[in-house]
Amino acid sequence: MYLYFEDDGAFKAGTVLSQAGSAYQVELTTGRRSKIKASHVFFSFESPSASELIARIPEAAAELDPAFLWEAAPKEEFSYLDLAQEYWGENPGPVEKAALITTLHANPVYFYRKGRGVYRKAPEDILQKALEALERRRRQEEQKKAWIEEMVEGKLPEAIGRQALMLLVAPDRNSIEWKALSDAAAETRQTPLRLMLALGGIASPWRWHVDSFYAANFPRGRGFPADLPEPPKNAWDDLPVAEVDAFSIDDSDTTEVDDAASVKHLEGGVTRVGIHIAAPALMIERGSRLDDVAKARMSTVYAPGLKTTMLPENWIKAASLDEGVMVPCLSLYAWVKDDTFAVEKTETRLERIALKANLRYDKIDDLVTEEAIQEGKLEIPFTDDIIWLWHFAKHLQKGREEVRGRPEPVGRVDWFFALEGEGEDAVIHVRGRRRGAPLDLLVAELMIFANSTWGLWLEEHDTAGIYRSQRMGRVRMSTSPGPHDGLGVLRYAWSTSPLRRYVDMVNQRQMIAVLKGEPPAYARNDVDLFAIVSQFENIYGLYSDFQTRMERYWSLRWILQEGLKTIEAIVVKGDLVRIDRLPFMQRVPGLPEDLPRGRKVELRILGCDLVDLVMDAQLVRILDDALTPEEEGALEEALDDAQDEALSEQAPEDAAETAASEASEKPAEAPQS
Repeated sequence: MYLYFEDDGAFKAGTVLSQAGSAYQVELTTGRRSKIKASHVFFSFESPSASELIARIPEAAAELDPAFLWEAAPKEEFSYLDLAQEYWGENPGPVEKAALITTLHANPVYFYRKGRGVYRKAPEDILQKALEALERRRRQEEQKKAWIEEMVEGKLPEAIGRQALMLLVAPDRNSIEWKALSDAAAETRQTPLRLMLALGGIASPWRWHVDSFYAANFPRGRGFPADLPEPPKNAWDDLPVAEVDAFSIDDSDTTEVDDAASVKHLEGGVTRVGIHIAAPALMIERGSRLDDVAKARMSTVYAPGLKTTMLPENWIKAASLDEGVMVPCLSLYAWVKDDTFAVEKTETRLERIALKANLRYDKIDDLVTEEAIQEGKLEIPFTDDIIWLWHFAKHLQKGREEVRGRPEPVGRVDWFFALEGEGEDAVIHVRGRRRGAPLDLLVAELMIFANSTWGLWLEEHDTAGIYRSQRMGRVRMSTSPGPHDGLGVLRYAWSTSPLRRYVDMVNQRQMIAVLKGEPPAYARNDVDLFAIVSQFENIYGLYSDFQTRMERYWSLRWILQEGLKTIEAIVVKGDLVRIDRLPFMQRVPGLPEDLPRGRKVELRILGCDLVDLVMDAQLVRILDDALTPEEEGALEEALDDAQDEALSEQAPEDAAETAASEASEKPAEAPQS
């Protein structure tokens, strides 16, 4: 005797070996023996054999139309046997009964299972909706297969092409477009991104890097809302005019001139140094429409050939310290003894200023050398002021080094990409600027002095602010003041880049309130202040990662442009190397394990991957050349980066990257040709 039964959720047949009470010992068609409860048995039969029954079920089930069975089934609950007898007559055979059970079970849209072998047909309205859903699913599956076939054949379906970027940046993994792309990528053995690049859905690696960043971080586009107000005019005429001859130092393409300096020699061997900062916080109220936009962006985005500003152009123009234009500013004055460069006192003022000149790094940097300063051979505007400020900056640097207990690293070079032309077809010029060069040192130290002085100033006036501190190698941003060991200052509050960094504008808003005798915009326990700290660190990190990504892209593009077959590198640690003349580090598998840090090597370039941003290279030879000061600096910087000791940010003025790997000022704005 044979049984047809349910076991472990599957329908099976087997030969009865024995029976004990309500259980059977059954040998399955696989040869395995199993104990089956009588309640799990649908029916017994004498023929055909269990194996033959199992073999005949699929064909028999294929002849059954579930729609017709639904029509024939009673409205109330029914057993499979009732329906079998209705369909075949009084004595349906084992094959027919098993086929019916299989069909009922396989069509839950038509039949609800109410127990073992017991069913109820679905209500007509629910059935109709379910069938429509199944039809949609069928059509979608057909569409998906058609799209997959097109993509495998090298054609981009229009529907997928329209969504190309978002399918990669923020895919709906339940959509048939994503499923088709994913399956086609798997079938062609590549990633969805590389398949999309091959099909032309993404025009190029450059477009991918740029567009994916902006799609993720600027979903409403890079532009500003059209309904933003215009900047006020003549609203600051009541402010006193700064009686100074001030100048700024930036790159030629800088449009957000945040800071300037002035020098005025007084009687008694004292010089008054002025540090003048643009004052957009005076114009932009907390909670205003423009403030919300600036807070959402948090910072200007910089990358080679790209800049997306925190503030609209007309507001930048209204506040920027442009030559000859009278604008409000926040000034920090320091009275400094000429013989010792000791600071006797400081004063913060809210006033108006019109700069005498906007000096440009790329025009005068090569002329301003330590040798020229020492020999008095400078022939540039504001020569005397620049020389005096350089000596003052050296004094400030020495004081910070004494507090830190170690000197500033020397020889480090910031690399900039000057792009000639637009977009990915631009011709690339790579140039370096040595950190600690006179102009770099001058600007950096003045900004550190201002940020540290104003950090203490906010604390002394019991006013909330946003501080940066560093203890035990960890840089953090918070509303609680603390020392910055890396910079060697007691307090440090970003305040000198309010046109391009929201934190600076917040701190400036607080200082202006104190100067005007008004309640500060933010109380110490202001929830919004804490949110700004968290949001800023997150967004600023994303912007910094994008800048690094694009610098890697343009580094590889430069290698390809120059047609280099080999290139030199410096061993940082293990197989990690720093590529010569480029802000580029990567691992080179196969380097000897015993190569010491700082050893120069020559690498053969096997290829440049503009998608993953890596260079395929192998060792040619180990060089014996000694490192130049610039290379020593690059090595130290690479070690800092590799060890991830602190957050690193660059600045147009390249302000003071310390041994703790933190630059004090603005994100790097690559000069353009």
